[in-house]
Amino acid sequence: MATEIEYEKTYLLKSLPVGIETANSVLIRDIYIPQTSSHAHLRLRQKDDTYVITKKQPVAGSDSSMQYEHTIELEKDEFEAITGCSNKRFIKRRYFMNLSGRPAEVDIYHEMLDGLAVVDFEFDSEIEEDEFVTPDFVLADVTQDEEIAGGFLAGKSIEDIMPLLEKYGYKKLGSNL
Repeated sequence: MATEIEYEKTYLLKSLPVGIETANSVLIRDIYIPQTSSHAHLRLRQKDDTYVITKKQPVAGSDSSMQYEHTIELEKDEFEAITGCSNKRFIKRRYFMNLSGRPAEVDIYHEMLDGLAVVDFEFDSEIEEDEFVTPDFVLADVTQDEEIAGGFLAGKSIEDIMPLLEKYGYKKLGSNL
C-alpha cells in the first residue's frame, strides 16, 4: 500500500490549453464507494490495464489542496468484483501536459459529465503551491469547492452541476476531444 501527501490545485478551464490534441492521454473510469455518500472518499480506478482502489483524506486541519492518499493495486478480477457496489461513476480522458512550467493533468469528462473540463497542478510542497501563478487559460480555482471533487461529481450529469459552474461563468468545453 502506498501512502503519500498530495499537494494539488484544481481549476475550471476557460479554454482548452494549446497542444492538448497531441498530448499523451489515458481513459479513466472512476467508481466511488459507498454509493450512499454525498462525497465518497474511496475510489476504484481503471486506467487502461491498471486497477487500483484509493482513499483520499484531507490532512488534519488542512485545506483540500493537501490530502493523504492511500492506494492499493488490484487485479482485474478484484476490480470487476467490486464495481457493482456503486453507480457513482464517471469516465474522463486525462491529458498529461507541461503548462505554465509545471506538470499538469487536464481532465475532459465524457458521457453524463460531457462538457466539464478541469486542470490539476501538483506540487512537491506547500511553498510551491503558494507561489504558483495562475495561468490565463483557467477560469477559477475550485480546489476548495467540494462539489467539483470526483467523489461528489460521480453519478451526476452536467445538467446537475451547471448551476454551480455558472456561478463561475463556466461554459462547456471539450466535447470535440
